[in-house]
Amino acid sequence: MESVNNRMKAKDRPANPSVTLSLDGLSCASCAQRVEKALAATSGVSEARVNFATKTAAVDLSENVCVDALIAAVQKAGYGARKTDGDGGTRAVNDEAVESRRLGRMAALAATLTAPIFLLDMGGHLIPPFAEWQGAVIGAERLGLLYFVLATIIQFGPGWRFYRAGVPALLRGGPEMNSLVMLGTSAAWGYSVVAVFTPQILPTGAAHLYFEASAVIITLVLVGRWLEARARGRTGAAIQRLLGLQPQTARVRREGGEETIPVDQVMVGDGIVMRPGERLPVDGEIVEGESHVDESMVTGEPMAVRKKPGDEVIGGTVNTTGRFLYRATRLGRESLLARIVAMVQEAQGAKLPVQALVDRVTGVFVPVVLLVALLTFGGWMLWGPSPALAVALVNAVAVLIIACPCAMGLATPTSIMVGTGRAAENGILFRRGDALQRLRDVRILAFDKTGTLTEGRPKLVETVVAEDLSEAAALRLAASVEQASEHPLGRCLVLAAEERRLSFDAVDDFSAEPGFGVCGRVGGADVRVGSARYLEAAGASTAKLTEALEAALQKGGTVLYMAVDGRAVAAFVVRDQLKESTAATIRGLRAEGYRILMITGDSESAGKAVARTAGIDEVIAGVPPTGKAEVIQKLQIGGTVAFVGDGINDAPALATADVGIAVGTGTDIAIESAEVVLMAGDLKRVGEAVRISRATLRNIRQNLFWAFAYNTALIPLAAGALYPFTGWLFSPVWAAAAMAASSLCVVGNALRLRHLPLSAK
Repeated sequence: MESVNNRMKAKDRPANPSVTLSLDGLSCASCAQRVEKALAATSGVSEARVNFATKTAAVDLSENVCVDALIAAVQKAGYGARKTDGDGGTRAVNDEAVESRRLGRMAALAATLTAPIFLLDMGGHLIPPFAEWQGAVIGAERLGLLYFVLATIIQFGPGWRFYRAGVPALLRGGPEMNSLVMLGTSAAWGYSVVAVFTPQILPTGAAHLYFEASAVIITLVLVGRWLEARARGRTGAAIQRLLGLQPQTARVRREGGEETIPVDQVMVGDGIVMRPGERLPVDGEIVEGESHVDESMVTGEPMAVRKKPGDEVIGGTVNTTGRFLYRATRLGRESLLARIVAMVQEAQGAKLPVQALVDRVTGVFVPVVLLVALLTFGGWMLWGPSPALAVALVNAVAVLIIACPCAMGLATPTSIMVGTGRAAENGILFRRGDALQRLRDVRILAFDKTGTLTEGRPKLVETVVAEDLSEAAALRLAASVEQASEHPLGRCLVLAAEERRLSFDAVDDFSAEPGFGVCGRVGGADVRVGSARYLEAAGASTAKLTEALEAALQKGGTVLYMAVDGRAVAAFVVRDQLKESTAATIRGLRAEGYRILMITGDSESAGKAVARTAGIDEVIAGVPPTGKAEVIQKLQIGGTVAFVGDGINDAPALATADVGIAVGTGTDIAIESAEVVLMAGDLKRVGEAVRISRATLRNIRQNLFWAFAYNTALIPLAAGALYPFTGWLFSPVWAAAAMAASSLCVVGNALRLRHLPLSAK
């Protein structure tokens, strides 16, 4: 038991203070790696995690560290940073939109100026009569000057962003993507400038112009980044939708009147008036009125839920039918919606273990590319055909441009963002991104019974009465006695009588014997309700009633017997019903090859009765809440275990399992014990969480394969590996197009998860 407690403490231990920074200037995975190293090296930082897709850094602190020191560390590395506040999600969305618009404008300007160069230059190469017309009408010298003017505006206008980031990085000895583009386009542009103004210093036949290459490369890179920014914006669509759910104003009742105020001015205890069709501004508790509230944004369930005084309501949900007044209870960061957004953001910013390999590769990738480009240039200068200088330049530039590590940096975080966002839209919250990877490896699923497989609310399901008594009369007598009791099984009889609109009689001489039953006088008769032992101790035989209940008890449940004046006259079967989705969920999970168990504190007979109905073969019964963790530990010997519990009594087991899955109802969730939280009580979400996990990890593997395959295959091609066999060289223009396409393919593949079918096949 000590080891379980240790694991509980480790899992529940409060996290170190953390700070989230919004980053500027990241252009590739190596940029993210450099910022991460700079932050990790700062005194007082225990861990730093930079997410290239979201352009954020999560920094865990081992001691108090001034945020300015963290920002300074990022700036020293050559990038910008600022601390995010409570609106970090909104700011990130806005920043992405601003950056996308800025890139769109730059790309449009570059494309407009590039078009004349491209059409004139490529037209001359492809259509000989057009080339003759250019020479006769415009002249080669004036054509070169026109190219120079347009290409120079592009190089130091839209292309200045590459110098602004690339040159400092190169001077610091940490070149990154901007450095590669800057070096490649500068080489092509500079060579062309020499060819236009001082061609005599070049070898004979080497005075070629590559203005078209530098201009097209800048244009394609900017277009690619613009499309990538737009696609990245869609990967955060779930966060955007969540952030847009809370209304900006609330109608508050104060001093007898109603006034509309900004939602950030609402105070705890304020009475908020809701009309049909309106979205609730904050969390609270209904005080007056009734309605049905659409909670699908939290639970993923399409059916509106009936709400009455005393029920909790959630900010961001929609009041569908009635008018009611509710009291504000949780505001700002304490609201459920804010906590959901925070959990989704934390999961989206997480790093999976598979990311470690990517980080090691990207950490050395750009310097290696520069070395390959130098070797390419030197090799072609020594052994290339004439004019060697021009050919060497073209191939070196192609290597620099094609070797963008962006695809590798985007492979994992974009899939995590889309996968966890897709899950959140369906009421499945991954508290930590690494739970995605662990859930994929789970082979054993252990379920708690009460509140997880079952409704958690026992109901009267069958009644057997003596020949001279009706069911209604029997229930009325039993409920009259039980209305003075607090026992949950007794309350089932009271609720059943209320549902049938039966009246209650006065009870005299009431007494209760804990663990056995209750008795009292109703209308002059001695009425006793409880276990068989309780009635038989008073001389009332229950054998005949028990025989009549034999078939009903095969399905499980608890029997309450009733005796009137010493004669057993009725028996009531109370059973905690299976949830509607339980049997179908278990059947689907078994079909997928999972080993399914049920762990319960009930007796073996009661547990097996429920398991039989649910379709579960293995039952571990008689286990107290403190013992479930030990059962999980024993199961872990046979493989990776996920435990599914109601998230309250099952905290030790949730914390001990490899993956803890808490089944809640939107507001009553033990989010501190589980890695995965199901906002609704519907068990089909367990299967959906597993399918999201598998699909996301599969998507990551696809992205990583294509990202690595792209660089492995195309860098040798750009260096001219096929030339000795085919005479074919890779143009820098095509290199730029391929580089942009690689990142778009990775992001596009991740976006497929937005339309992932969650139902079992």
